[in-house]
Amino acid sequence: MNENRFNGLITFTAVVEAGSFTAAAEKVHLTRSAVAKSIAALESRLKVRLFNRTTRTLVLTDEGARYYEHCKKLINELRDVESELHDGQMAVEGRIRISAPVLFGRHCIAPVLRKLVNRHSGLKVEAEFSDRVVDIVAEGYDLAVRIGTIADSSSLVARKIGSQRMAIFASPNYLAAKGTPVDLNDLKQHTAILYGRNMQEITWRIIDHHGKTQTISMQGQELYDDLQVVADSAIDDGGLAWLPRWLGLPYVNSGKLKLVMDSDQVESLNIYAVWPHTKYLPLRTRVLIDKLLEQVPLQLGE
Repeated sequence: MNENRFNGLITFTAVVEAGSFTAAAEKVHLTRSAVAKSIAALESRLKVRLFNRTTRTLVLTDEGARYYEHCKKLINELRDVESELHDGQMAVEGRIRISAPVLFGRHCIAPVLRKLVNRHSGLKVEAEFSDRVVDIVAEGYDLAVRIGTIADSSSLVARKIGSQRMAIFASPNYLAAKGTPVDLNDLKQHTAILYGRNMQEITWRIIDHHGKTQTISMQGQELYDDLQVVADSAIDDGGLAWLPRWLGLPYVNSGKLKLVMDSDQVESLNIYAVWPHTKYLPLRTRVLIDKLLEQVPLQLGE
């Protein structure tokens, strides 16, 4: 929208409230002639008469009254926003819809959402914790948290909010029977419990002894779209499991799993906040993104 569309609004409302061009001119610090020219230009652009004029009276037309009502509302809202910004009291309110992977959502995202809701009484959060990749725009989400590679999209914006360290785990019984792999070649001789989305296996990214990342597809009879089920199967001697460290280490501490390869040998996964591309991002979404940037690394602390 051309900025010229807003020219004359303040002058117009001043004339309505002052009742004359002369009184309005004093209010907005212009000459009477400048005020009259501003109103004439506004009427010319709108192609309607805003005032019925006589030598002694100035009365709004029906169109002028309707236009004044909307102009006054717009100006008041702008003043309110400026005042709130100046005072640092901009309200975080309204509904925000967010999607995040199940376990990561419970572990890292839910605590951030609860803190925001407790702090901002006007905020309403609707969160879906699911490992399916939602269509953010088509399904009406304000933001999604995604882990791993992000596809290029002109309709979406992505910002890295953290890094999830990965590792490989297995049960003591499995390792006693099959041996403990120490390098890339050893891994390929083992059975894996596979994780995938839409039943498409996620490949493992392993750092070799040269420091280069190698992508490998493991062999296994089990493919799940839930990392907790992968962990449960590993505990039940099913094979090697590729898991986030925050998920696997508590089982190491309890003796149910052993750490086979740590994050110095297993490549970490980037975590992104993704939202629809828009010129103006709502304040509630901006605040949530800022909190995720601040809190997610803390939630991942080990």
